[in-house]
Amino acid sequence: MNLSIDSHRTTKPGPQSAALRDYDSVRRAIAFISARWRDQPTIDAMAAAASLTSDELHHLFRRWAGLTPKAFMQALTLDHAKGLLRDSASVLDAALESGLSGPGRLHDLFVTHEAMSPGEWKTGAAGMVLRYGCHPCPFGIAVVIASGRGLAGLAFADPGEEQSALADMRRRWPRATYVEDDAGTAALAQRVFDSSEWKAEQPLRVVLIGTDFEVRVWETLLKIPMGRAVCYSDIADKIERPKASRAVGAAVGKNPISFVVPCHRALGKSGALTGYHWGITRKQAMLGWEAGQVGIG
Repeated sequence: MNLSIDSHRTTKPGPQSAALRDYDSVRRAIAFISARWRDQPTIDAMAAAASLTSDELHHLFRRWAGLTPKAFMQALTLDHAKGLLRDSASVLDAALESGLSGPGRLHDLFVTHEAMSPGEWKTGAAGMVLRYGCHPCPFGIAVVIASGRGLAGLAFADPGEEQSALADMRRRWPRATYVEDDAGTAALAQRVFDSSEWKAEQPLRVVLIGTDFEVRVWETLLKIPMGRAVCYSDIADKIERPKASRAVGAAVGKNPISFVVPCHRALGKSGALTGYHWGITRKQAMLGWEAGQVGIG
């Protein structure tokens, strides 16, 4: 049964609905922690914000992110973000080199990419057929867009907002033909979010659709190890455009393949998390989830 993007029908029954409820609880806890981290709130306070018991929140976080709520809170603080910058983002090459030998590169090593030709991009993807589907994931609803060559788009929405997220993606390539295909995109969603599907012998192919400058920025993002972060000026230096930090920030914001092309790992110069196209709470959730995957915190 396909998942409709109509506003009156946004979830499937069964385990997938449970996954969405889990993320909603996590989202509320993250929003509370984000606003109160300076006070170092107790687990009881975090649980109350998520309408859970302390034990329920503890076990949910351990299952969802692989670390405790307290460790998750540490991963979300600005001090942690600044530490990431001090440790890696101040010298992007060092981050990339160090990540190659550790689990932080696991996801990225299993992603291969190609770019559309400038001509295809300039025509608004005219003649391309893009299939899309909406799937529950660790960060709400994933709107997955696929071309015949691989994953072309990945957006996020809370339940009931799928139509808006899809419209946002369609504006990027207005002349493409869009076909709803939940069944056909389900395997892509599974590969993106299930680490057991990250296989070197079967790399996930992504198709980058943007200007030459944007594609260079996105290619640099793909090289940032999981559990590390960079600031915009480091990316500008890496692509040999040291005065283009603001343009780099704009390109990061236009990244059409969120999470896989990890724009959530780009921070402000001071270590601030800054904005995120799909919501700052979701960006914080991604960083915390990745911290659990690689044992940070």
